[in-house]
Amino acid sequence: MVIAAPASGSGKTTVATGVMAAFAARGTTVSGHKVGPDYIDPGYHALATGRPPRNLDPVLCGEDGIAPLFAHGAHGADIAVIEGVMGLFDGAADPSPFPGPGDFASTAHVAALLAAPVVLVVDAARTSRSVAALVHGFCTFDPRVHVGGVILNGVGSPRHEELLRTAMADTGVEVLGAIPRRDAVAAPSRHLGLVPAAERATPAGSAVAELGELIGSCCDLDAITALARGAGAITTQPWRPEEALAAAAPSGDAALATVAPSVEPPLRVAVAGGPAFTFSYTENTELLRAGGAEVVTFDPLHAQTLPEATSGLVIGGGFPEVHAADLAANVPLRAAVAQAARRGTPIAAECAGLLYLCRSLDGAAMCGVLPAHAHMSERLTLGYRRAVAPADSLLARAGTRVQGHEFHRTAVTPAHGDTPAWQWSAAGPEGFAGPTLHASYLHLNWAGAPRIAARLLDAARAHNRKQRT
Repeated sequence: MVIAAPASGSGKTTVATGVMAAFAARGTTVSGHKVGPDYIDPGYHALATGRPPRNLDPVLCGEDGIAPLFAHGAHGADIAVIEGVMGLFDGAADPSPFPGPGDFASTAHVAALLAAPVVLVVDAARTSRSVAALVHGFCTFDPRVHVGGVILNGVGSPRHEELLRTAMADTGVEVLGAIPRRDAVAAPSRHLGLVPAAERATPAGSAVAELGELIGSCCDLDAITALARGAGAITTQPWRPEEALAAAAPSGDAALATVAPSVEPPLRVAVAGGPAFTFSYTENTELLRAGGAEVVTFDPLHAQTLPEATSGLVIGGGFPEVHAADLAANVPLRAAVAQAARRGTPIAAECAGLLYLCRSLDGAAMCGVLPAHAHMSERLTLGYRRAVAPADSLLARAGTRVQGHEFHRTAVTPAHGDTPAWQWSAAGPEGFAGPTLHASYLHLNWAGAPRIAARLLDAARAHNRKQRT
């Protein structure tokens, strides 16, 4: 079932994470999912469920990919809880590239694709009877979407709750819970939203446990279970990373030829993690493993060197700007990354990874792989991008088109190298690319472009062979 809201700030993440934690505390196996490209909320879902975080994004992975990816991620779970994005019917900011009435990639869109019932979280802090009118409107606005229940958030007192429930009785929509006003379990925020769970492991774990207790005490979990059981059947086959990789090699692209792992040297891909690099899609790692790679996570804040026998390096998104001084202080690892780049180790970097590869970040020394400097900006850059590769590179052939997402409050000077990574606007090209390097602000879910994973794996194999000759 889907947990949605009329607007951002209504308490979706609080309720969704709390529902997941409450079910998990009962011994229920819970699968957590997030509509859209966001990395931060799924980190809290993972704490609540003990399962890998999952995203469902029709822009990054296509409409046809949503049900297979959902079935894959929810495999083995007793209940799947999907947290929405923004307001229930709010789609991609620029609907022009997408079909439909402007709600493409909205929570309603994903709920309709999965025939999943919706629980509407309503901020009731400053309303009473008007809540019924609001809920009535959301229930009748789109016949594709079934709003099966409401959770009232920010209830001020028992009398306030009584007024709200009386008003809701006229709508015929069941009230599944009423959450009192409570700030003690709120997660802290900063310039790009909530602070990632990985940066506050102990307090985040405690907050998630408290949320579970709160939701368990004031929401009807049995009624929520009954609602979820009414979801439509998923008849599609689950997404399989092995099949996605096999289908990623088009005829005539010899660079993606499959080589039997038994005759190959061991393939090890190092993936940056820890508090500074928290943004990654689970499917990216699954594709690497499906291609025969051993994926080893390392923390650039503490690791003194790259994992032994690294064949490829992935540095994803996160908040290096918050940890710039500590990243700069880890001189041995910065030197190891620079040396790996000089040796031709394939390196794929997104956003935070781009900043880490620069010469400096707000004056703090970084790896120096790229002839560029990074700094914090006053402007938030956010949105989907339809990008094209202007030249052949590690991850894409010239002319390759992808759907990505940009999310940062930093800038890099210069914005691109002699061979840019992507171009997505009239403003010009972006990023740095070459045969063994790809660094860009663009975030990609490789489940929507598995050819990227295939090319990285192929380059890592080639690097392995070169190192052993």
